[in-house]
Amino acid sequence: MNKKVIISTLSILFLIALWLFTRTDPGNQQDLYVDVQKGDFNVVVTTTGELQAKNSIRIRGPQGAQTIQVWNLTIQSLVPEGTIVSKGDVVAELDRSDVLTRLQNAQLEVQRAESQYEQAQLDSSLTLTQARDNLENLKFQLEEREIAVEQSVYESPAVQRQTQIELERTERQLAQEQQNYRTRVLQAEAGLREIEATLTQERNSLQRIMDVMNGFTVLAPENGMVVYTRNWQGRKTTTGSTVNAFDPIVAELPDFSAMESLTYVNEVDIQKVRTGQSVEIGLDAIRDKKLTGNVTAVANIGEQRPNSHSKVFEVKIEINESDTTLRPAMTTANEILIETIEDVLYVPLESVHTIDSEHFVFKRDGLQMTMQQVIMGSTNENNVVILEGLTENDQVLISMPPDPEELNKNLLPDDILDKYREIINPEADPDQDIEIAQTSSTS
Repeated sequence: MNKKVIISTLSILFLIALWLFTRTDPGNQQDLYVDVQKGDFNVVVTTTGELQAKNSIRIRGPQGAQTIQVWNLTIQSLVPEGTIVSKGDVVAELDRSDVLTRLQNAQLEVQRAESQYEQAQLDSSLTLTQARDNLENLKFQLEEREIAVEQSVYESPAVQRQTQIELERTERQLAQEQQNYRTRVLQAEAGLREIEATLTQERNSLQRIMDVMNGFTVLAPENGMVVYTRNWQGRKTTTGSTVNAFDPIVAELPDFSAMESLTYVNEVDIQKVRTGQSVEIGLDAIRDKKLTGNVTAVANIGEQRPNSHSKVFEVKIEINESDTTLRPAMTTANEILIETIEDVLYVPLESVHTIDSEHFVFKRDGLQMTMQQVIMGSTNENNVVILEGLTENDQVLISMPPDPEELNKNLLPDDILDKYREIINPEADPDQDIEIAQTSSTS
């Protein structure tokens, strides 16, 4: 009987001890430990991108609209995005209202110039006709004077001299009128050429307007699928949008055989991104499809994108695979592999806590817990490399315990801290924070 009582008592005491050890406060979550991992560590930059064709044929509106003082073109109608078109099919219609006004004004100017040209022709014809009549009359008058001179041989010398003077005066008058007639002809020709030049200029202006208007019906230059373009604000160009007359791109016909992801990297991470780096690509529309690619272009100048609070840099990633399911504007999840660090220890980011500018983890130590100082290395989206402070067999707590100040604090030796402080900056203040930027050669 006593033996049973002893066993029961011990059992109760064991259960009470177990409960005391494992119990948690109602407001705190259950302690969750994770193992320190060892292996190759990938440093990646994760971005969201959008698929686009690497090569495409641009569907352009009318060329030379700026020459007729039209600076912006409004799209009146546009075929739906994704429409399959053949060469010569109508893709878009542009608003002609502004150009029609210019066309009517140009037609009036041509009519006015034509009227002026016809009037100048009539005036010059009338003037030259009168001049020719005067020349004919002077020729008759000269002939009369010659006859009078011939008949004056029977007259007195004074009469003969008088008739001779009249003859010479008529000869000079005829010569002068002949010279004047040639001058009038040249003047008439010059006047007509000037008016004709104005008429030609007005006709050319009218023809330019008509040529530009013909381009307001936008046709497909080749066979393909119509894809809308985006303006400088990132918005799609569609019905009601305006395009610049200097570069009137209405839509595109992409080449689906070569695709790329256009993405933007923030100014903090852009220093890590280089051309040639490999990328793992996922598609939001097709979750189970994984693609690979390589960085082909990194912008040198940042830009302020809509809904972005910091500067970002454009990065282009060429897709290695050719897949018929890929379509422009599909959203991609890009993981740019910056570097792979071989054979290192790493833990989840949320298991490392900053206390008084120093980094700590909460490590399992038998049945107890220890507050362990660590030196951090490179990080990725989920994990961080631990350079000092942990071993492969350790376990760390994910969340911070409710009473960290009551735990034993295990600090790293000064020589370890100095070692990594010198790696970062040999001239740094010894009291500054210690956070190491891991390089690919560090293990």
